[in-house]
Amino acid sequence: MDAFNLAKQRYADLGVDVEKSLQTLAATPVSLQCWQGDDVGGFENAGGALTGGIAATGNYPGKARGPAELRADLDLALSLIPGSHRVNVHASYAELGGQKVDRDAYTIEHFAGWVDWAKQRGLGLDFNPTCFSHPLSADGFTLSHHDEAVRKFWIRHGIACRKIAGEMGRRLGKTVITNFWMPDGFKDTPVNRRAYRERMEQSLDEIFAVAIDQQCNRDALESKLFGVGFESCTIGSHEFYMGYTMKNKKVLCLDAGHFHPTETLADKISSVLQFLPEILLHVSRGVRWDSDHVVALDDQTRALMEEIVRGDYLSRVHIGMDFFDASINRIMAWVIGARNTQKALLLALIEPRDRLRKLEAEGDYSTRLALLEEAKSLPFGAIWDEFCRRNNTPVGVAWIPTVKDYEKKVLSARK
Repeated sequence: MDAFNLAKQRYADLGVDVEKSLQTLAATPVSLQCWQGDDVGGFENAGGALTGGIAATGNYPGKARGPAELRADLDLALSLIPGSHRVNVHASYAELGGQKVDRDAYTIEHFAGWVDWAKQRGLGLDFNPTCFSHPLSADGFTLSHHDEAVRKFWIRHGIACRKIAGEMGRRLGKTVITNFWMPDGFKDTPVNRRAYRERMEQSLDEIFAVAIDQQCNRDALESKLFGVGFESCTIGSHEFYMGYTMKNKKVLCLDAGHFHPTETLADKISSVLQFLPEILLHVSRGVRWDSDHVVALDDQTRALMEEIVRGDYLSRVHIGMDFFDASINRIMAWVIGARNTQKALLLALIEPRDRLRKLEAEGDYSTRLALLEEAKSLPFGAIWDEFCRRNNTPVGVAWIPTVKDYEKKVLSARK
């Protein structure tokens, strides 16, 4: 506690209200992606191959093999992450009870287990149509497919998912963000991009024509630069979805791994929020390409959170994670990624913003730079440790033995 009070005073000397910052952090949920726990396998077809430009690399033992194991692993991860939580579920995690049900016929009952689990724990849920790893997406196209029958199937799937999400939101009393990502694209250079994008727009229009209560569900669209096997053209590019969301008042999803390595995602936030009421942010870490590495407390992650806080955008940004690393302990991946996301947000919240803004407005860029650099050596760690204590989660590395014990007693028994 002495370390915290000393740190708190250091920040107060620069005009920072640490207590207010901790309250804001506690009230800002991070949505954990369910697919980290089983390498995007889902419950439809155990052991089925991933398609649609997605690849989970590694074979670390102990991945979840079904809903009970996946939710137990999430329970452990959530107990080690301070603050507010949500869980993001893909449609392929439907619980079908041994019945053969295709994705266009899913209903809320196939996700009742997720809703009951979330309600018991006070969690919010988010949702995603699964437009990959399916016979009707095998050639790489879904909503932009040239075959009308294939398009209609995916349109029905999209409508079904929005209805499911709306009912999830109603039952939980928490708005669900339903994020659409379609892998549609070409390995080699196409000659008629226009036709595919016209069909994509028409399909989305049909899906969104079905009215869903905005208090229960809001729709997001996620762009991607390229995918494995879709290197030359992605139909749902950044510009396509930016235009579509602005035209149709939808939520734009920005994924940290879905842009060119030399692009600065943080710079896009203030640009799109100038014209959109809200965005969805997928925090990830691309290494040379969209490789979905576990979130690190790196410059990119810090820059994202700094931009959100500096621009007073926190109430307009939904924060979730999107990575799947099968090369390390999957529960550790969740905890590392979520805690780093929160650490980056806390660092942004306790930045001496008012003083920095004043210096910038006065044109004193020298002192602004000096203060930014000096702030990097302030005792942030003591503030983070106090946040963990107040939320009854382990401080520092104390959480690691808990996961290693679970691995020894539970994960090692999974074959």
